Amino acid sequence: MSVLFEKTRIGTMKLKNRIVMGPMSTTGESDGAYSMEAIRYFTERAKGGCGLIITGANLVTTEYEPRSSTELSNYHHAERLNMLVERCHHYGARVCVQLSPGLGRQQFIDPLTSPYSAGSCSAFWFPSLTCKPIPTWDIGSLVRKIGYAASLARMAGADAIELLASGGYLLDQFQTSLWNTRSDEYGGGLRNRMRFTLECIEAIRESAGPGFPILVKFAPCHGFEGGRTLEEGLEMARILEEAEVNALHVDVGCHEAWYRSISTVYQEDGHQLPITQAVKNVVNLPVFGQGKLFDPALAQDAVATGKLDYVVLAHQMLADPEWANKVREGRFSEIAPCIGCNECLLSGFSGKHLRCAVNPLCYTEEEYALPAPSSTKRSVLVIGGGPGGMSAAIAAAKRGFSVELWEKSDRLGGNLWAAGLPGFKKDVFRLISYMQHQIERLDIAVSLSKEAKAEDVIAGNYDKVILAAGSKPVIPRIPGSEYASFAADYLLGRKKPGARVVVIGGGLVGCETALFMSETAEEVTIVEMLGDILAIADHCLNNDQALRAMLTDRGIRIVPGVWVTDITKDGVICEKGGETLALACDTVIFAAGYRANNELEQSLDGKVKDLCVIGDAEAPRKIMNAIHEGYHAIRIME
Repeated sequence: MSVLFEKTRIGTMKLKNRIVMGPMSTTGESDGAYSMEAIRYFTERAKGGCGLIITGANLVTTEYEPRSSTELSNYHHAERLNMLVERCHHYGARVCVQLSPGLGRQQFIDPLTSPYSAGSCSAFWFPSLTCKPIPTWDIGSLVRKIGYAASLARMAGADAIELLASGGYLLDQFQTSLWNTRSDEYGGGLRNRMRFTLECIEAIRESAGPGFPILVKFAPCHGFEGGRTLEEGLEMARILEEAEVNALHVDVGCHEAWYRSISTVYQEDGHQLPITQAVKNVVNLPVFGQGKLFDPALAQDAVATGKLDYVVLAHQMLADPEWANKVREGRFSEIAPCIGCNECLLSGFSGKHLRCAVNPLCYTEEEYALPAPSSTKRSVLVIGGGPGGMSAAIAAAKRGFSVELWEKSDRLGGNLWAAGLPGFKKDVFRLISYMQHQIERLDIAVSLSKEAKAEDVIAGNYDKVILAAGSKPVIPRIPGSEYASFAADYLLGRKKPGARVVVIGGGLVGCETALFMSETAEEVTIVEMLGDILAIADHCLNNDQALRAMLTDRGIRIVPGVWVTDITKDGVICEKGGETLALACDTVIFAAGYRANNELEQSLDGKVKDLCVIGDAEAPRKIMNAIHEGYHAIRIME
């Protein structure tokens, strides 16, 4: 991995390696300053070995839209930023402060007020609102505020500035003809549409001083009809090089194709590399690239073969802040993998602090740390070897407790196996391997093929019992159900589909099962009683977009708003709008949800010292719920 750990320089900024923590929004104080939680969060990533940390976007004013994250608009914001920078410097990491003039049509906080944008386009999150074009004199005001924010960043000790001109945010709206319909000097041809961006670059240079490194994050390709094409994007790269910026940070996509920009579990590793390399081929600047580069071998190859100069990892740094150190030391199996669930992104858009499904310590590095191992030995029994059970067992071992893990089946992983075995869900499969390795490394006593019986649990006299027995699939009450099988039977390879498949249930499991079946079946249909598939799926928009795009690409038929009345050996009978619909098939698959597997709870309640029910055994939910509940059940033990 020598190439990744080369020492380099960007302008006046010296970097100890080519590993970059990508920008992600963080919650701030009520006045927009960085919170102490955010400072500790960034410090932990610096400690983990990153060469460069790029902060999330700092809004330079709230005059045109409400604040969505941190702000850098007045002298007092510099104090907390200085604390962040100084603590990261202690570990040899450099800090690049990202600045943004605003979200524009992407603002998601105020559903009642039309946001400002380049032109009279619709607001993304609230399509009924028509954006107000920013007046020319207000563009000048924003440029000056960008310059002032840059001076504050440098005063706070920052090592570089990154201008956010991608993602469909305000600068990108000006750069894109789809949203920029202006007829003044900021509209029309590409150079005019880039005028706002170029003026911001010049304002940064004037305020931060000559030689201070300036990076620009831009999207040379949007990846949806009507958006920017790569041909225009490469011309943008040349124009930015002419503006004498010090490096280009390549992004792909925007909110209309968000999954191309912020990766999901469904994207291939390195999916942005072709665009990144295309940019690198036309400029003589350092190029930053991203897009699921968390496999150390892939990251190394991307640099070694000249596809990019710096590897940007964002969500992977949430899952494991020590990625860089672990790669440098060859501890690949100890890297906690990002699973592409985007719970981190969803939390921010739901008004919560930053969270990570596989790392309960994300953004709570100090507050949720495990207590130091106690000299008093405590005994813990964990029933169930799924993600929640493994999480609890790992935390218990780290606290120095005596821990046993009983698993009814012949392997650990629980429902993660069904979720992770399809090739397009390999990120989840990585999680199984990681957690199994942790169990082995901590020498946890595991009993496989051991069914927990109440009398055995009670006889063990454990200080704490964690019930993490997971969930079971729901059997719909439909005549002829004997002709159908559960999704897990096919996801786990216990059964093979025929040529024509009908999946009953258009939730997350049903859609993913249909995709998996389409790899071998000739025809796959999803039937859903609600008005649309994924109607109650609690996941982020980019995951939803990616999944729907895959269903379309693979030609999977979707029949919403139907009620299944009968299943026969020849097909499925449904009712839709008062009419009967017959769907011929040779394979019927149930994907109608799960119910908690908590039968032991009543038998153990009041008969063991401390009983805690977690994960799907409490209620079927998400991987994040299971892992976090398992961790915290042990963390709070006294």
